[in-house]
Amino acid sequence: MKFTKLFAAGATVLIAGSTLAACGSNSNSSSGSSAKKTINWMDAAEIPTMDISKAIDATSFNQLGNVEEGLYRLGKNSKVENALATDTKVSKDGKTWTFTLRDSKWSNGDKLTAKDFVYSWRRTVNPKTASQYAYLFEGIHNATQISAGKAPVNSLGVKAEGDNKLVVTLDKRIPYFKLLMGFPLFFPQNQKVVEANGSKYGTSSKTTAFNGPFVQKGWTGSNLSWKLVKNKNYWDKKNVKLDAINYSVQKTPSTAYNLYQSNKLDATVLDSQQTKNLKHQKGYTLRDTAATFYLQFNQKKKIFQNANLRRAISMSINRKALGSALGGANTPATSLTSKGVVNHDGKDWSEVVGDKKNATYNPTEAKKLYKKALKELGVKNVSFTILSDDTDSGQKTTETLQSQLEENLKGMKVSVANVPFKTRLNRSTSGNFDVVVTGWSADFADPISFVDLFTSKNAQNNGKWSNAQYDKLIADSKTTADTTKRWNDLEKAEKILLSDEGIAPLYYKTEAWLVRPDIKGIVYNGAGLNYNFKNAYVAN
Repeated sequence: MKFTKLFAAGATVLIAGSTLAACGSNSNSSSGSSAKKTINWMDAAEIPTMDISKAIDATSFNQLGNVEEGLYRLGKNSKVENALATDTKVSKDGKTWTFTLRDSKWSNGDKLTAKDFVYSWRRTVNPKTASQYAYLFEGIHNATQISAGKAPVNSLGVKAEGDNKLVVTLDKRIPYFKLLMGFPLFFPQNQKVVEANGSKYGTSSKTTAFNGPFVQKGWTGSNLSWKLVKNKNYWDKKNVKLDAINYSVQKTPSTAYNLYQSNKLDATVLDSQQTKNLKHQKGYTLRDTAATFYLQFNQKKKIFQNANLRRAISMSINRKALGSALGGANTPATSLTSKGVVNHDGKDWSEVVGDKKNATYNPTEAKKLYKKALKELGVKNVSFTILSDDTDSGQKTTETLQSQLEENLKGMKVSVANVPFKTRLNRSTSGNFDVVVTGWSADFADPISFVDLFTSKNAQNNGKWSNAQYDKLIADSKTTADTTKRWNDLEKAEKILLSDEGIAPLYYKTEAWLVRPDIKGIVYNGAGLNYNFKNAYVAN
C-alpha cells in the first residue's frame, strides 16, 4: 500500500483514492447456510496485478498478503510473528541471517523450499523484471549493483542450503530488516508457475500459485468481483476459520452503503455525509491507514520546474475543507511521512518534519507567489490537468482542488481527469500527467519508507523532482552506524523536499467504516499488510 500501513505501512505503497473496507457477516447475510464461515468484503479499486515482483499498490499487496506467505507474518501492532520461518539466527554483526523453514506446499501441491525465496528475490532485483520496488532490497548484498545492471543476478546475497535453510547476507545492518521480511515483496515465488505463464503470470487467478491461508479464484485481470477460498494445502489451515471471502469493487459509497443495509456487504467505507450521520451507529470504526495523500508535479513540464508556482498551488489549498469533503477523519498533512508511523524522542515524526509554511492555507501569499511565478515563466496564465482515480474520493479530491485553485489563483485553468486506479498507476509511471494525486502508505514503520521515494532515480518519483543534497542525505542515512546522525539526515532530507515543494502534502488518510460487530479476529495494521484475515471468524 502500504504497508502498510504498511503498511503502517511502510513499505506501503500506492493506494487508491478511496481504499479498502472491512468485511463481516451475520446470520442474516446473503451467504445463506455458509454465512458463519463466509464474509463479504469491498475494495474501492480493481486489482492491478498479482505478480509479487511487479506490485506497487495497497490493493495488490492486501491480496498478496492473504494468499501468499513469507518468512514472517505481521500480527497486531505490526508484531513480527513466525510464518514459514520456524527459527532465525543472526550473526553478531547483524549481516548474516539464517532462517530455518517449516515444511509447506504450494496450492498446486508443489513442495515449497528455500530455493523459491532465492528465485523470487533474484527475479525482483533483475533489471529485466523492471520492478519499481527493487530498491527495497538495498542493503542485501549486491542488490543495488544487480538492479543497476552492474553485477550478475546470481550474486545476490541469498542462498538455499538444502530445502529448509535460507541464508541472507547483508552489506550493512538494516534496522528494519525483520519488518521487511513480513512484506509481500519478499515472499517466495513458484518458478515453475512463473515460467509456464510467462508474461501472463500474475494477471489472473489462474496464472498465479498461492501458499498462504487462502487461494484466489475468479479474478480474470479486469473483473470487479472474485473470491478468496481457504487453502487446503496451507500448513496452518486448522487455524483458518473462514471458508471464503467474497470481494466486490465498490467505487460509490452510497451504493456500498445500500449493499451493507441489504446484507450483501458486511462493511462499507463511509463518505463525508455518511460519516456525520452514522458515527454513533453500532459498528462505526475508524482505521488509521498510515498513509499520506499528496500532489506530484511533473517536472518534465517547464511550468512545474518553477518552485514558486508549486508553492502557490500548495498555499491555495484549504486542506481542512478538502478533508471535510472526503469524510472519514482525514486531517491536513504538512509532511510526506504520515502521522502515526514513527514516534521519535516522544514526538510524532510528522510533527518534527512538517512544513507549516507551504502546507498552510494562505491565499494572500499564494497570489503573490503566483504573480511572481508567471513573471519568471514569461506567461500570462497557466493551465494544467489534475489526474486522480475514478473512485468517489478521487473525484471529490479533484473537484475540490479545481474549485479552490481557480478561485484563489485568478486566470489559472485547471482541468480534471479521473480514471480507473490501474490506469492512474500506469499514467503516473509513464509520466503521462501534469499533476497527479498520489497516496502512499508505509511499508514498514520507518520514515525511509516515505523519503526514499523521492531520490532522483527512485521508480516511484514520477514527478522527477531532483535534489543532490537530498540524495546524499538519504544515502548517508542508510550507511551510517550513528543512530543520531541517521535521524538528523532523515529530518534534513524531508525538510528539503517540503521546503522546495517537491510534492504538496494534502491529507493523512483515516477511513470511517461500518463493520458488522460479529466479525472478529481481523488484524489491521496501518503499515505494511493492512488486513490479515488468517484468524478472522464470524462470532456465533
